[in-house]
Amino acid sequence: MLQRIQSIYLLLAGLALAALFFFPLVHNVYVNSKPVTIMITGVYEDVNGQLTHTQFFTALTAATAIAALLPLGVIFGYKNRKQQINLCYVVMLIIIGYSYWTSQSVKAIVGNADLTLSNFGIGIVLISVSLLLIVLAQKAIQRDEKLVKSADRLR
Repeated sequence: MLQRIQSIYLLLAGLALAALFFFPLVHNVYVNSKPVTIMITGVYEDVNGQLTHTQFFTALTAATAIAALLPLGVIFGYKNRKQQINLCYVVMLIIIGYSYWTSQSVKAIVGNADLTLSNFGIGIVLISVSLLLIVLAQKAIQRDEKLVKSADRLR
């Protein structure tokens, strides 16, 4: 059913991935002596005091939108819990691959620039939070499946 805790976890995971559009991955990094902010949509440079979108990440932006919709799609598989568990595993693998792709994109832009903890944005954490929420949803679905099996044995 839609009011189960795993639905809340999956909804929050989708929202965390969608929030990547609003929060930077890395900010105030000096690349070629210019302050740069890297978001999912692309690279923003400080030009004359204005943040200007200088490089676009079209494929990464599309992948983010798809990754944000995947946990929401898993919610509607509530009638088949075994399939929902398998879909959670697939979404976890996709998010791990997406996380690697995101980190390599940031690494390619930053290059040898020094990154400190203060340079990392909320976007870096959101990917991990969404992965954790999907793991929690998958565990909750397994608990429901176990409960249904034990109730079937009592009949």
